[in-house]
Amino acid sequence: MVESNFTAKDAYLSHFNPQTYLEKYYTFGPSPSAENQILMHVLRRLFMTFSSGRVKGDLLIDIGTGPTIYQLLSACEAFNEIVATDYTDQNLKELNRWLKKELEAFDWSPVVKYVCELEGDREKWAEKEERLRQKIKHVLKCDVTQSQPLGPVSLPQADCLLTALCLDAACKDLPTYQQALKNLSSLLKPGGCLVLIDALKSSYYMIGDQRFSSLSLTQEAVQDAVVKAGYTIQEFDVIPQSYSRTRANNEGLFYLVGQKLNNSVGLPS
Repeated sequence: MVESNFTAKDAYLSHFNPQTYLEKYYTFGPSPSAENQILMHVLRRLFMTFSSGRVKGDLLIDIGTGPTIYQLLSACEAFNEIVATDYTDQNLKELNRWLKKELEAFDWSPVVKYVCELEGDREKWAEKEERLRQKIKHVLKCDVTQSQPLGPVSLPQADCLLTALCLDAACKDLPTYQQALKNLSSLLKPGGCLVLIDALKSSYYMIGDQRFSSLSLTQEAVQDAVVKAGYTIQEFDVIPQSYSRTRANNEGLFYLVGQKLNNSVGLPS
């Protein structure tokens, strides 16, 4: 059932606080919090995907980047250019703070060091940050519910679409979710890869005392929507860790890698 009071997208423009979000979910300290455990799980999965050599190319478009860069740290080694996107103006502003190395920008260095450790050299974290800054060529407005998610902006079709913790918050019901995946598919080359990360069975999440709706997704519903949007599923892993109960009511997360079908022959290219 759809919540009649599902958080409207414009509520994000007025109520989403990127600084509080970063502080609650991405402060990567020594404490073994649920949020830290999830972040480490996701970083390891992304490292495995982008260091494998199977997912690489010229352009990666990140859908719903938010104010975060963690999801792009391994990807920047496999792609020449990255486009970051979000619906919320204050998220784009916060991301630009980090790109411009402004003093009040969020400190991602503990997360970057963790990824560099996965890659074999923790001491290269400053070089990694610079590489990512150089690779992010555009920071754009995006609305996944529109048939042209990037509006009038014209980009070449991407080799990879990445979207983490975005679609369940942007889509009020399964038909909207299915349509959003189809809308996004127009941005991807046939044969290109989709990397999709989201919460399972979550109906809300908290940022401070502000509550935001989430579409409660099952593994079956996600797989069905991805196939209907024209992909084959190559990997589907469940991350069993859930967020702290004061933050969200999810039952784990999923990590999916898919490949867009070549429509002319109905097979992956």
